[in-house]
Amino acid sequence: MLRSLKDLERYTVSATDGDIGSVEFFLLDDEHWTIRYLVVDTVKFLDGREVLISPISFQQAEWSTHRFQLALAMADIENCPSIDVDKPVSRQHEQDFNQYYGYPPYWGYSGVWGVGNSPSLLAIRKDEVAAARAAVKSEKRSYDIHLRSTNELRGYHIQGTDEAIGHVEDFIVDDETWEVRYLVIDTSIWWFGKKVLVAPRWASRISWEEKAVYVDMSRDSIKNSPELDPSLVINREYETHLYAYFGRPAYWSRDDLTK
Repeated sequence: MLRSLKDLERYTVSATDGDIGSVEFFLLDDEHWTIRYLVVDTVKFLDGREVLISPISFQQAEWSTHRFQLALAMADIENCPSIDVDKPVSRQHEQDFNQYYGYPPYWGYSGVWGVGNSPSLLAIRKDEVAAARAAVKSEKRSYDIHLRSTNELRGYHIQGTDEAIGHVEDFIVDDETWEVRYLVIDTSIWWFGKKVLVAPRWASRISWEEKAVYVDMSRDSIKNSPELDPSLVINREYETHLYAYFGRPAYWSRDDLTK
């Protein structure tokens, strides 16, 4: 199901033996446009230290109670590697994080989550995970940092082929794979009240220096595109209409081919 990241902020995060805090924001991988970590404010637990939680750790997500239930104990989280989220998260820190929790690396493989396309699968495929982790550990590779804060990206300008279209207001994610399916664009700088969806893979380029996303779409094409109603659930009918309007290949067709 598709969900708004803004709606998921402040969700309670619970270990197997108690609550540890709430979601503050998310870190996404700008290469695959996938949420890699929740940044959790531990409130009274750990004196409010911020910790990273991977979707691999989820036991279940309780959407009705606004809670992420983890398959981790409080002691596991208490002793996890410290992180300063005000600085770029290095690959070394991710490697330390994965080693601590026994997770596989998501980088270096074709799948969205390394050896799989869903974080939930990695928790049950332990033998494959261990083999994949050992294989990557033995390689002498260097990787660029691709983690971006959703707080940083929110507010980025969207530049069309003729004029500015708006700014990023929110992100729509797939709650199974945690891929960012759409950027929610606020067009109020020129057309009051309308919000539209643009898939990040439709961007021609992203300038982190300019804090701008460039798309090969004109204002007129955006003006006439299917409008987003935030009060309604984004369903496949709406998505099919959206992709047909922009003449783009549907991501679900691609996903079916990779299964």
